[in-house]
Amino acid sequence: MSSQGERSEEIADQERIDMLRTMVRIREFESVVQNKFADAEIPGFLHLYIGQEAIATGVCQALTERDYLTSTHRGHGHCIARGLDTDKMAAELYGKETGYCNGKGGSMHIADVNAGMLGANGIVAGGIPIATGAALSAKMRDTDEVAVSFFGDGALSEGAFHESFNQAGIWELPLLGIIENNQYGEMTGLEEHHPPSALDDLTIYGEPYGVTRIQVDGMDVEAVYEATLDAVDQARNGGGPSLIECVGYRFEGHHEGDSQFYRPDGELEEWKQRDPLSTYPEKLIGEGVLTEDGYAEIEAEIEAEIEDAIEFARNSDYPDPQQAYEGVFSDGGEQA
Repeated sequence: MSSQGERSEEIADQERIDMLRTMVRIREFESVVQNKFADAEIPGFLHLYIGQEAIATGVCQALTERDYLTSTHRGHGHCIARGLDTDKMAAELYGKETGYCNGKGGSMHIADVNAGMLGANGIVAGGIPIATGAALSAKMRDTDEVAVSFFGDGALSEGAFHESFNQAGIWELPLLGIIENNQYGEMTGLEEHHPPSALDDLTIYGEPYGVTRIQVDGMDVEAVYEATLDAVDQARNGGGPSLIECVGYRFEGHHEGDSQFYRPDGELEEWKQRDPLSTYPEKLIGEGVLTEDGYAEIEAEIEAEIEDAIEFARNSDYPDPQQAYEGVFSDGGEQA
């Protein structure tokens, strides 16, 4: 098990700015929809990704358009990092027909197969077998595509995780599993649902399957990016699957409305000292990669983009009730 990627090449300045821009876009989108949900503009449930932006950004920066992705119920960050359109994402959250799933999927089920985004999923571990299938397809078609599945530490106790990585290990599939260790499974702390022997290294769950195991600081976007690049290179060259644990923290509750009674006093404030939306801009400005004015321009540009996305969603139509029966079966299928 390695503690981080061994890559030593410098990351280009523009690439670092691009990663910052992606993290700002995720934070702004989520902060705005958080407010709109509180105002009862957005129906359903909302599970926010705030605090974990460095993970989705670092992982997706290491992928190409040819690769595949599956997400979780906390998937806004993964979708934005993948490059999905914020207008269509906002419309989906508002339940409008201009959304990615014509308003029928909502926050937890955004998908864009054409972009390789095979879907967010409200079922714990539900995306892992899908990504494994995509990885098997890539290998059978003799491509260099890879498939990535994001999941929380709770997924490590699900059979779907073990079945998938067992097969991926046996067949040496180009599969990357990204464990987003945000310290909680819903409202339960890590120490209450993992054995003491696993707490310091959750990748140990992949040990029986022979996967490459990597642990990385999930609050450091460049560390996540470099570790993912190494795993992607290995997968593209026939080296089989990897399991990457990104250690971070969830700044918000499990869902909007969660009272967060379970957080120890001071824990949230301590982790916020490492907020990647504070530390990374400071780092780039300190190293002369970006000026304070340049960062302010990025923030203003993205604030305007998200405002436009909300207006697009508000002004879009709701789907016709008859559309409830569309998209249930694939072309060529038959209704039971």
